[in-house]
Amino acid sequence: MMDTIADPRTARSPADQRHDELLQRATDLASVFAGRAARAEDLRRLPPENERDLHASGLYRMLQPQAIGGAELGYESLITIGAALAAGCASTAWNLTNLASHHWMLAMFPPAAQDRVWNEDRDALIASSFVFPAAKVAKAPGGYVVSGRWPFSSGVDVCAWNMLAGVVRAEGEAPDHRVFLIPRSDYTILDTWHVTGLKGTGSNDVVCEEVFVPQEMTVSVADLKGGATPGSERHPAPLYRLPVFALFPAILSGVGLGNGEGALTDYVASTRKRSASYTGARLAELQSIQIHIGSAAARLAHSRRMMLAICEEAMADAARGHVPDLVTKFAYRRDLAFATDLATAAVDEINTGSGAQALYLAGSQQRRFRDAHAISAHIAFSTDVANAAFGRLVLGMEADNPVV
Repeated sequence: MMDTIADPRTARSPADQRHDELLQRATDLASVFAGRAARAEDLRRLPPENERDLHASGLYRMLQPQAIGGAELGYESLITIGAALAAGCASTAWNLTNLASHHWMLAMFPPAAQDRVWNEDRDALIASSFVFPAAKVAKAPGGYVVSGRWPFSSGVDVCAWNMLAGVVRAEGEAPDHRVFLIPRSDYTILDTWHVTGLKGTGSNDVVCEEVFVPQEMTVSVADLKGGATPGSERHPAPLYRLPVFALFPAILSGVGLGNGEGALTDYVASTRKRSASYTGARLAELQSIQIHIGSAAARLAHSRRMMLAICEEAMADAARGHVPDLVTKFAYRRDLAFATDLATAAVDEINTGSGAQALYLAGSQQRRFRDAHAISAHIAFSTDVANAAFGRLVLGMEADNPVV
């Protein structure tokens, strides 16, 4: 009997195998989280059992370096795994991809910052708010003094650290957009998250007053635009050489995709067995219903292809040491906004086809509709902003987003 020899054309790399394993865990958890989605909305944060499941599954650490015990998956995992979870609960997926991406970013910080966090707890969660104008920053010996109030710090209640953004302005120097890594003891959480969509994310405001942040606990955005970072000597893999804010929308866009895919799956399943209330006609036989399904499916398929293609292109560039130019970076943001808009439109299409059935709070469609529009409200998914920024650049004007 001959030994079986793996076909190199179909053999899965260790990285692919790690991805497939975590993707399966996310897929298995999606239905569990769907059953807890109403509780997440009531709590206005993730239920403790969701947090425990995410930690136990290893999903929070999907982008953490392998040297720290993480999975170090490719950047596209934010799309594939984020979408798989969002098919069950968009709020849970939103917090997962948000917080997982901060392990990725921490690998780009100076080694002292990495040691401070990961030597204490490799599972430590880090929140963020990258609203740069929210801060007042002053230089100080050995670091900076930071004050401010930042909105939209998703999942902050369970985090031990926060990445808070600000602009350092000094006479005679160009503005320095910088991210400050601040421990939980140095900021206050304000209970502000009273909203209509993504209700379970607990995206509260945070405040700090005159907090000293050592130089080694900060990183300049200028060092996060692609290529070498302060953490590169320790973590040289292509994943940690991607342009952070050029690709920022991909951290969250998979959530919109998965929310739409979950809505379509539920709609198809329910429509197969439903009859019209007034005529008794089988809904599955109505051409109008078939058109809604086909249209939504087409939008979602194109959305997924666009998101994954951008991530794969960026990873390939990083692997060959190429940093994309500004036009390409702004095209990433343009296309990720457009792809997310397609996912939102798919949910709207499903909502239209659902009729009055979509109004019932006992069903999932009303939540998916609210979550879709909460996702699209993020500034990263404003097609007006993204298209104008791209158009401005190709028309020969300076970029209006200095962090890209």
